[in-house]
Amino acid sequence: MRTTGARGSAQGLAVANGVFNVVGGLWPLVHLRSFEWVFGPKTDDWLQMTSGGLLVSAGLAQLAAASDAHGAAHARRIGLGTALTLLAVDLVYVPQGRIRPTYLLDAAMQTGWIAAWLRRTRSTSEER
Repeated sequence: MRTTGARGSAQGLAVANGVFNVVGGLWPLVHLRSFEWVFGPKTDDWLQMTSGGLLVSAGLAQLAAASDAHGAAHARRIGLGTALTLLAVDLVYVPQGRIRPTYLLDAAMQTGWIAAWLRRTRSTSEER
């Protein structure tokens, strides 16, 4: 019974993180103006479109993995890789003044996703 609960919890986390990545990726694709209002004007719109597309792809892969019985590990790898990359960008470029301090909000969210995936991994291994 614990295995089903653990799998269900990992699936829920995969869905939540996947939706977050899809929505975050779609934002600059759908309404670049509001995205730039929050995060600052960008000189290379293509870069925002590329980053947005990659986030949408990562989120969709997490959502697809969530529906598979063995997909939690795949969703975890995507979630951790995405969150660690975005966190590193936020923490390197905000202090340099290259991106606005509002990216620290994103850094906080990415830290939360990393913690959630690591906590999920720990509790799954403890249940075995």
